[in-house]
Amino acid sequence: MRGAPGNEGCDLTRFSARDIDRFRHGSHTRLCDHFGSHICTCDGERGTYFAVWAPAAASVSVIGDFNDWDAGVHPLHRCTGDAGIWEGFVPGVDRGDRYKYHVASTQDAYASERGDPFARYWEGPPGTASVVWNPAYRWEDGAWMRTRARRHDPGAPLAIYEAHLGSWRRVPEEGDRPLSYREIAVPLAEHIVDAGFTHVEFLPVMEHPFYGSWGYQTCGYFAPTSRYGTPEDFMHLIDTLHRHDIGVILDWVPSHFPDNSHALVFFDGTHLYEHPDPRRGFNPEWNSYVFDYGKHEVRQFLINSALFWLEQYHADGLRVDAVASMIYLDYGRDDGRWLPNVHGGRENLEAVAFLRTLNRHIADRCPGALRIAEESSEWPRVTGRLYSGGLSFDLKWNMGWMHDTLRYFTQDPLFRKHAHQHLTFSRVYAFKEQFLLPLSHDEVVYGKRSLLNKMPGDNWQQRANLRILLGYQYTHPGKKLLFMGGEFGQWREWYHEASLDWHLLNTPAHAGIFAWVAALNRLYRCEPALHECDFEPQGFEWIDCADADQSVLVFLRRGKSSPEPLVVVCNFTPVPRSGYRVGVPLPGRWSEVLNSDAVRFGGSGVITGSVRTTEPVACHGRDHSLVLTLPPLSLLVLRRTGAGV
Repeated sequence: MRGAPGNEGCDLTRFSARDIDRFRHGSHTRLCDHFGSHICTCDGERGTYFAVWAPAAASVSVIGDFNDWDAGVHPLHRCTGDAGIWEGFVPGVDRGDRYKYHVASTQDAYASERGDPFARYWEGPPGTASVVWNPAYRWEDGAWMRTRARRHDPGAPLAIYEAHLGSWRRVPEEGDRPLSYREIAVPLAEHIVDAGFTHVEFLPVMEHPFYGSWGYQTCGYFAPTSRYGTPEDFMHLIDTLHRHDIGVILDWVPSHFPDNSHALVFFDGTHLYEHPDPRRGFNPEWNSYVFDYGKHEVRQFLINSALFWLEQYHADGLRVDAVASMIYLDYGRDDGRWLPNVHGGRENLEAVAFLRTLNRHIADRCPGALRIAEESSEWPRVTGRLYSGGLSFDLKWNMGWMHDTLRYFTQDPLFRKHAHQHLTFSRVYAFKEQFLLPLSHDEVVYGKRSLLNKMPGDNWQQRANLRILLGYQYTHPGKKLLFMGGEFGQWREWYHEASLDWHLLNTPAHAGIFAWVAALNRLYRCEPALHECDFEPQGFEWIDCADADQSVLVFLRRGKSSPEPLVVVCNFTPVPRSGYRVGVPLPGRWSEVLNSDAVRFGGSGVITGSVRTTEPVACHGRDHSLVLTLPPLSLLVLRRTGAGV
């Protein structure tokens, strides 16, 4: 057992009267400097300072290996100011020591052992203790950080590779264990570079007790999971990705938290972090608890968590999970089992205010960091600015596009003419928000099958369908996201306990799909027409959206810095179409920039010809047209390469 608590003369800043006042009124954005465990020196003795919020507690003690987990050895004391903060210094406690808080309340003789809500590190599951850890890392990503803001300009290309760290690649010779943060750094970076993506997005890396939740049941809002290494190891992973010119986006879950007794729920014997009324504080759909966004202290906890990942870990953005569950009081609840707001409506006014405040703080403190909403409803102005009443996200996942598009592609091509509107409808709302087009992890699990396995037809047709699906995604307005495995056409649906099927890349058919994705990313990044006006109506125009009988779509994309548009022609049936006339905006010579049916991508090799010259024949409301051969199940991208009459 080590020393008695105290913190007089501590070289770490304690809670000042101003800190406590700001904490009580909801304006403190540097809580990480105070709460949690901090190695320091007090009166010449090295140890650790602890601070925790537990206003209903009658007593709080630090317990751990250093005192045989005895609650009577190291009690904390209340800070002045009646903010419910307990603090103290324990000599001799150092990096790597495990600890918890023993929280006791007079209410119902409550006593519990709790992990630290502000812990920087946790022991690996099934252990539930926090670990004293002051991360120290020397960053080498200065070039990336200086240029990040321009890379996130609305007119810049953004192609995201969505990944789950524990199942990207495993080591079969060692019990099929996942790669560590350091082991995965270079292989992942090189794979992303080869595929051409601009960013990677990790499913939540914040500490979570249940691996099968994929991280979406978070208990450690300030700690990367110890399953793959230390905080410094995770910093190394991000640093490596940045030095390969790859941005890093983290999934972050401020919507709900699990019911694990060592974590946040009923923390001090009261509903401290969750709303006390179960009609608001409990999500029956996920069997988890909902944060009380009406509390200053809870809002600050979450805002400080967001800023922590962006500042301390150099994350380039946060994808906020399950926004719809936050802003609607009746989300996942039957009639009579939800509590209306003060006006009798279903909007969670406190959650809306929280999200707007969150995005304001991120914009002010972390310029250039992306704020992305996974929001599935028709809530207006999710990406609208604050002054217009919007939530002020930079991007919104276009869930409608994903569901409609996959619904279309799962149809047998024979019947696609009856589902044509599923493709054309997205144009109606494409520019109401700043959209990101996801083909995400949620669509390839739990019996939904992989993207490739969703496709109809024989094996060749399935691969051709996947290529045209991805081509349609990359040529449609909006930024892009593709879940791992989709880039080479994995047959199996995703399973978090198994590696991706990397052996498939050794086969020409799947190597062809990977080559197609790489070619799409190259074209998307190099062609201003495909990314500069993703959020502006002038960047997209139908040439023909009415040919449902032949399941053909023709449209063009325009940029700002290049006067030449691109024409995109999609044939969604396995029937080649010769002599197909397409109206084009300008006369001259047009060349085939990309053809998903090329042999190198695994296609049949039907080509339109390297160059086609327009004819003065009106078509699709235009004075000039081209006559093309459309390969089966294909997407063509055409560019004008020379003027003509």
